[in-house]
Parts: sequence; structure tokens; C-alpha cells
Amino acid sequence: MTTELFPFITEEHIMIRDAARDFAQNAIAPIAAQFDETGDFPSETIKQMGQLGFMGIEVPEKYGGAGMDTLAYALALTEISKVDASHGTIMSVNNSLFCHGILKFGTEEQKQNYVVPVASGAKIGAYSLTEPMSGSDAGTMRSRAVLSETGSHYIINGRKSWVTSAPVADVIVLFTMTQPEKGHKGVTAFIIETDKPGFERGKKEPKLGIRASATGEILFTDYECPIENRLGAEGEGFKIAMTVLDAGRIGIASQALGIAEAALEASIEYAKLREAFGQKIGQFQMIQQKLADMKCRVDASRLLVYQAALAKQRAMETGERYGLEASMAKLFASETAMWVATQAVQIHGGMGYSKELPIERYFRDAKITEIYEGTSEIQRMVISRYLTGLR
Repeated sequence: MTTELFPFITEEHIMIRDAARDFAQNAIAPIAAQFDETGDFPSETIKQMGQLGFMGIEVPEKYGGAGMDTLAYALALTEISKVDASHGTIMSVNNSLFCHGILKFGTEEQKQNYVVPVASGAKIGAYSLTEPMSGSDAGTMRSRAVLSETGSHYIINGRKSWVTSAPVADVIVLFTMTQPEKGHKGVTAFIIETDKPGFERGKKEPKLGIRASATGEILFTDYECPIENRLGAEGEGFKIAMTVLDAGRIGIASQALGIAEAALEASIEYAKLREAFGQKIGQFQMIQQKLADMKCRVDASRLLVYQAALAKQRAMETGERYGLEASMAKLFASETAMWVATQAVQIHGGMGYSKELPIERYFRDAKITEIYEGTSEIQRMVISRYLTGLR
């Protein structure tokens, strides 16, 4: 990658990309397989990522972040995910789903109290929208928040599921119903402190991939949330959730790009070394075709990620929406990651199926990128609605 090909990439962008690459190779690569095997949360390396500024790249310096732009975030997240997608997931949630939402919709007090410690890596943030019976259709959620008679706090009850970082999160942006009769227009957002009475961590999910990224349920039983911890106005939760997901989808696209790059590079090296029938397997036309198609898809994904990142940066100034670009990047990059990882397993043969190499981990980690923060099916709906204007 050169600045001649991509003139919008500055020396500052290259510096943070290289810093993320060095940290990933030196600190994360040696432990990635171990944490994937155990499913333990990599607390120490996450703290180090916070100290280096990776947990709040777009957060202004006055709120504990690095004060950089979306492209810097995408470049750094790609490098982290290229070595371990679990670290990439934790980084993405902290940056896109937690910090971005509070920065955009929160009060100054909320930014100081919650963005500062999460952006610096001192605390872990999370985002909770999904419920056991409510996924893509957020208007059917069953959890409830009822304003107390005094008007000083909300009483929250319910169960949320598939919350990334739930087992370790210190603070969670929660979406729940305040006016269920209004459907998705009755959703409200809250900032939840997990050390308060009425909050309970439920089961930790035994996942196929991104196993070091802890995922689980959270339960609320008469949890009292101060009114000053409401994020935005009542009924604005769905709008906030969807706006934040646009940013989150750029993060997942970057994560998927990192996985795909890792799988491609490993396959190229293996094709140059592995011999069969008296020649390198990279000399066989079927392997050459796979590598060529993998390269094309990876580079196309990269361009879509850059396009989405630049669209978000423009939106910060103009107020324009960038959901189309974010969904296109997320859809194509995630499906590319899954396809490229599948081809990588095939190229490596038995070794691709073995835990001796990280190829099978790339394969397992890639699948979730087609599911969370909006499935591929949802992304196609979003894209088509932008194109037609039809709902």
C-alpha cells in the first residue's frame, strides 16, 4: 500500500497502521492460539491496546482518545484482526459501538464519566441490543424500562443476549423498551454501570469463533438507572442504535478484511513451499485460480472499507448519512473473509484443518462477520432500500 495509490492515506495513517501491526505481531500473535483454545479474556493485551490509543482512536484527546479519524481506525483494526479477530472484536465494540454512540448522543457529563475511561483502556465498554427473541427485529424486544414515580430513575427488567464483552464489561450502552406500544419508536437507550444492584451476568456463550472475545447474557431485575444516564431522549433509542451500527459496520468490515488478508498471505506462502507431484502447488492452475480470485476479492474489500471510512469522515462535517457505504463494505468484506478463509483451508489441505496452523481459526472467526451487527441478509435489505427509497 502506497500513498501514491491512495493519496488520502497520510503519514500519520501509516504510523498508526504500523504501530498496530507491530503490536499485533509482537504482543498478540504469541498468545492468540492459547486464548482461542481457553476462551479466556485477554485482559493484559487489551489494557496495553488502551495505553497505545487503540481503544479510542476516533475519540478526541480531551476524552482520553487518540483524536484520529475513521480511516486511521480502519487501518489499525485491520492489522489487529489480521493477527487475532478476537482482539479486533473487543477493539471494534469499544470504539464504534460504545464510544461513538456516547460521543454523538451523550451529554458532556456522560462523555467525561464513561468515554474517558473506556477510550483509555481503563474500563471495558459494551453494547446491548439483541434479546433471546429479538435480533434483527429490534421492535419486538421484551425488556422494559419504566420511569419511577419520582421521575429520578428508570426501573429496568429483562434479559439481553449475545452481548460482546458482557462477562467483563464495566459499562454498557443498553437499548430497551420504554413505550412498547410504539414498537421500534418506543425504544430508549441507557448507560448501564454493571457494578450496581439489579444487574447480573448470565451464561457465557460457547462460541465457534472469536472465542477470546467474551460474549454472554445480561439480566436486569429492578435495576435502577438514574435519569441522567439515559442516552438521548425517550423513544430515540432505535435511531441511536441504527446510527451507531453504521459506524460499527465499518469496524466489522475492517475486521473481516484483516481475516481475509491473513488467510490470503498464508495461502500464498504455502503455495510457494508445498510440493506435490514433483512441483510447487502454486504451479497448478487450480491453485493459481484460487489465489487470483482471493486477491481480487481482498483488494475490492479494502477499497470498499476505505470508501466507507471516508464517507463517515465526510458525514462528520456535512451530516450526511453513510449507511449505504458502511453496509456495502460490511457485506462484501464479511462474505469475502468467509470465502477466502474457506479457500485457504482447501489450499492447505489437512494442515488447513489442523490446529497446528491458524488457518482453521481464520475460518471459524470469519463466519461471525456475516452475522453480527446486521446479517448479510439485513445488509442487502439496507442497500436495496438506499437504492430504491422503498421500505
